[in-house]
Amino acid sequence: MSPAAAVACKIISAIRRRELREVWTKDTEQDLACQSDEPLYPGMMFHLARERMEKTDLWKIIEKMPKDAMIDLDLLCDLVLSLPNLYMSTSTPLVTAKDWETSPIHFQYFSNPPGQPGKRSIFWEAGYTPMSFAPVQQLASLYPTGGIDGFRAWLKSRCTLSPEPSSHHRGVDDIWIQFQRTFQVVDSILYYEPVFRACMQQMIKELHEDGIRYVEFRLVFDFPYRRDRRDQPESDYEAFFQAFGEEIEKFKLSPEGKGFHGARMIWTTVRTLSNRLIAENMKDCISIKQKFPGLVAGYDIVGQEEKGRTLADLVPVLFWFKKKCVEAGVDIPFFFHAGEWVGDGDETDHNLFDAILLGARRIGHALTLHKHPLLIDLVKEKKILIECCPISNEVLRLTSSIMTHPLPALLARAVPVALCNDDPTLLGYGKSRLTHDFCQVLNGLENVGLAGLAMMAENSISWSCFEDQNSSEWLRDIRAGLAGTGVKAASLRDWRIEFERFCQWVTLEFGSEVDEDDEDE
Repeated sequence: MSPAAAVACKIISAIRRRELREVWTKDTEQDLACQSDEPLYPGMMFHLARERMEKTDLWKIIEKMPKDAMIDLDLLCDLVLSLPNLYMSTSTPLVTAKDWETSPIHFQYFSNPPGQPGKRSIFWEAGYTPMSFAPVQQLASLYPTGGIDGFRAWLKSRCTLSPEPSSHHRGVDDIWIQFQRTFQVVDSILYYEPVFRACMQQMIKELHEDGIRYVEFRLVFDFPYRRDRRDQPESDYEAFFQAFGEEIEKFKLSPEGKGFHGARMIWTTVRTLSNRLIAENMKDCISIKQKFPGLVAGYDIVGQEEKGRTLADLVPVLFWFKKKCVEAGVDIPFFFHAGEWVGDGDETDHNLFDAILLGARRIGHALTLHKHPLLIDLVKEKKILIECCPISNEVLRLTSSIMTHPLPALLARAVPVALCNDDPTLLGYGKSRLTHDFCQVLNGLENVGLAGLAMMAENSISWSCFEDQNSSEWLRDIRAGLAGTGVKAASLRDWRIEFERFCQWVTLEFGSEVDEDDEDE
């Protein structure tokens, strides 16, 4: 660690101690104390901490930190209300409070008004004909509580996991059900070409502003994608990846995109599907990899683990996929979600074993890994990175707060870990940022500090798929680190330079913070 970094670590530790005394307490805020019975402490539940967190000096600092390696709902609502010929329907009339919260809603472009003789298309009327489409702009203007502003607020609420269901009395299954409902709404809006292109630009811009220079997205490829002003969806995902690649290059060439290295996609499939449907989806993945080799980074199976098929059950179709990749002349590595669960020793927990045996290069979540010392040794030996998403784990009720997260246990055993976010906008972050996860970890875990955050940021670069590599090339570059000769090593060196500048900025801006704490160091 450089002298500048050592000083910055000391300063940030001092600021953390000060904010523990001054920010995370009700002693200085009597009005708030009277309004709420919630205790205040660093690392408290994210939905309760977010507003306060974003006003702190630590937030200001971590926001500037280079993190290097998700959709803005205000932008999404603006697009829905501005695009011509966009229509909306619901699966049932929205009559009860539960209907407004849970009934599936659908958006679709029509070049001409859909012929619906005799059907009633105002979805909040009792006589509404299910799945009857009406223009979004018309529905918004007629919205019964607040007109356009009320419609916008309601639509945002349907696209976000609200704070209330994440309260302690709600279980994992309840939260997952609402989480899946948000996906249904967002997917029906997002995968219309004009919306997708605009959201891609906004999302990459927000991530880049947050200190992220390279992104790997995960998407479940089970959605209909419609091109601009086309009534019918595409038969494959070629047009989607064409747009994805064009928007990445457009941002890189823009003044705002200076220093942004790029983005790739990890193709994902839902674990509840049959072998036949998964195999069809895998064929699509291989076909797209052949046409857009630089955009597809890997493959994953996702969904609520304890409700879906285990990796052991999926082994035959996963082996078939690897065989087909060889025949097609492509290499698509595995990056599995596994251990996103709170059980111990059951079938779901065994997904961790199988993810390792199947050669996963990274494992998402791995919340139960700390319970398996031999698996920890294997993960370290095989150079497998754990993608840690602390806020997602908390909001989905897999941990109660960052204070109970297994991250410190993994760091104590020198397991390679990177901090990631997981559907940040749907989970209520507000924007596509990593700063929330970094701040939550820094606030809640005493032993991490700036040095720990920096190590995890470097890990995210070392285990990124900037380019296609076979297994030996992949491991060679991870082991070589800064001494390597490839893209990964160059990115690490760039990050070190940027981090050194960041540490110097911390010293200039907040150097006085250490005065009162010098004796404690």
